Amino acid sequence: MHPHAMAATLRERGQDRAFKVTTGSLYDVVRALERAGWIEARETVKVGARPERTVYQHTELGRAEFGRWVEELIRVPAAEYPKFLSAVGYLGALGPGGATAALRERATRLRATLEEYRREHSELLASGKVPRLFVIEVEYALRMQEAELGWVEEIAADIETGRLAWPDVTGQAPAGEESR
Repeated sequence: MHPHAMAATLRERGQDRAFKVTTGSLYDVVRALERAGWIEARETVKVGARPERTVYQHTELGRAEFGRWVEELIRVPAAEYPKFLSAVGYLGALGPGGATAALRERATRLRATLEEYRREHSELLASGKVPRLFVIEVEYALRMQEAELGWVEEIAADIETGRLAWPDVTGQAPAGEESR
């Protein structure tokens, strides 16, 4: 497959939501895979007035390494560092009102994104163009966003009801206590 076709296929399957897909980055990846001996040029084709395109295929080494890599990623949980998780650690800086407003806005955006992803995923599967296995990462992403939405709504509600205590973070000693 040629990098342009790879990008189109990834977008068609909705896989561009799992990771950033640009044709330029795909060319870089293809060159790196070729240098490593994991893929090789199969043929060069020219269609009409378009420039020549090199079509690539996996090598035996590439298939084996890819299988090992995927198996390790599936078997072994690894630490990931999402920006939202970092921001949650500083939620107190927003104050109760600011934190609630930010969380409610995030929940609204998550609901809209989830609705769009569910619709696109359902339409893609209903079209019969792609087997479910080829878009299963979209299902995983949906579940992760559903879990995030549930947590965000729960924390916003806990702030609003006072179940989530909001201590004084000014660094001043509470009234009646002397700082040491």
